[in-house]
Amino acid sequence: MKKHLGTGLTILALTAALAGCAGGSGTTPAASTPAATTAAPATTSADPTATSSASTAAAGVDLMIGSSSLGDIVVDSKGMSLYYFTKDVKDSGTSACTGGCLTAWPPLLTTADEPKVEGVTGTVGTITTPEGAKQVTLNGMPLYYFQKDTKAGDILGQGVNDVWYLADPAGEMIKTAAK
Repeated sequence: MKKHLGTGLTILALTAALAGCAGGSGTTPAASTPAATTAAPATTSADPTATSSASTAAAGVDLMIGSSSLGDIVVDSKGMSLYYFTKDVKDSGTSACTGGCLTAWPPLLTTADEPKVEGVTGTVGTITTPEGAKQVTLNGMPLYYFQKDTKAGDILGQGVNDVWYLADPAGEMIKTAAK
């Protein structure tokens, strides 16, 4: 009984977070967990909500090219897809995804002063999160994971709420619907 209640509450929280990400204000209610603990989804855990703050930096490459049904996309060193949020403002140095939004859309974080890339031709940089972490940017836009992408090659976040889109290697948004 407790397991079913916990699962129901988790689904309810995720639904609320996703609804908040589509809102017009660009902000969402505060999450119950601090955003500083949010990072790349762990691909070795059976728990799809598990995270690891060192997973991307430890591999030595922050961005590389992966293949998808939509063509070449930008992924992290473990092949996890990366997304843009259309409510972010290019070169603003900030992320519009805050509070509960970060639960469903964790930022790609790095510990490197200069993110390492393989094959990505767009301009790569970082912005500083409110918690002091370095979030990787591509062509001046912050990059995010989608919590429901649990394995390399998943592109379940493509087109969510018409505001979340994959990035191509040149740093452009891929607005094609997922196949």
